[in-house]
Amino acid sequence: MSRHCFACHGPDSEDRQAGLRLDSREDALKELASGMRAIIPGNRGESELITRIFEKDPDVIMPPPESNHVLTHDQKKILNDWVAKGAEYQPHWAYVPPERHQIPNGDDEWCFHWIDSFIKARLNTKGVTPTADADPITLVRRLTFDLTGLPPTPAEIDAYLSNDAADRYEQLVEKLLASPRHAERLASWWLDLVRYADTVGYHGDQTHSASPYRDWVIAAFQKNLHFDRFTEMQIAGDFVDTYPDEHPEDRILAGAYNRLLQTTHEGGLQVKEYRTIYQADRIRNFSAVWLGATVGCAQCHD
Repeated sequence: MSRHCFACHGPDSEDRQAGLRLDSREDALKELASGMRAIIPGNRGESELITRIFEKDPDVIMPPPESNHVLTHDQKKILNDWVAKGAEYQPHWAYVPPERHQIPNGDDEWCFHWIDSFIKARLNTKGVTPTADADPITLVRRLTFDLTGLPPTPAEIDAYLSNDAADRYEQLVEKLLASPRHAERLASWWLDLVRYADTVGYHGDQTHSASPYRDWVIAAFQKNLHFDRFTEMQIAGDFVDTYPDEHPEDRILAGAYNRLLQTTHEGGLQVKEYRTIYQADRIRNFSAVWLGATVGCAQCHD
């Protein structure tokens, strides 16, 4: 239905036909102005949706031929069976709260962490045996690439090999996690998400330095700043209070997030027009980064 029906019977009220909305179960089950119902759970014969998709008359069949959305026989069967079974709708997976699962009983000799138990359980279902542990140099390279984005230096490899401690791997993990390189690695992903750049992004792409914000992000990861505070300072840094372990200017630097967007320095621009453009752009980025939702379409559509 998303592919073939929602263009005319979906969430956009501007394009909706016959007052029928199929993307919402509540709306799909409502009585239409004609007195019919598109979907009557468990009743294919009285469901107008099923009647229309199997109709032979080109003036009655849905989707209409001129839409170029022709349902295949298998697609019609899927809809027919779905209505017969109760026409259950499921929420989008992204909005389903995660559930806490019981940790499988894993192999104690192989599982050092509870995540290993899930991996081992899946391997068992596939009949796959874990490979042998990698050699020390390979482990160091993998770990360093993963946590810093860079290969280890020869000196770092030598230091690891000469360390006879039983927990030398754990020591290296802690060392890398505390390193500025790790903070820079994490910050690089965040800076990509918020579209960090030192130019305006329009026309001549003039310099528009935002490096103090970049440095603040790196420092925030370095000090393990809580994500709620990380969020508050960026969204409303000029409104929140300064904590005892913070500098007042930190809030202002963090608030520079709100200026990380395409801006124009062109003479003669319409100030109110671009203020609106900037606000819409901030909403699009905030919703994508913090909410994991694409709401940019709502600028023009319901």
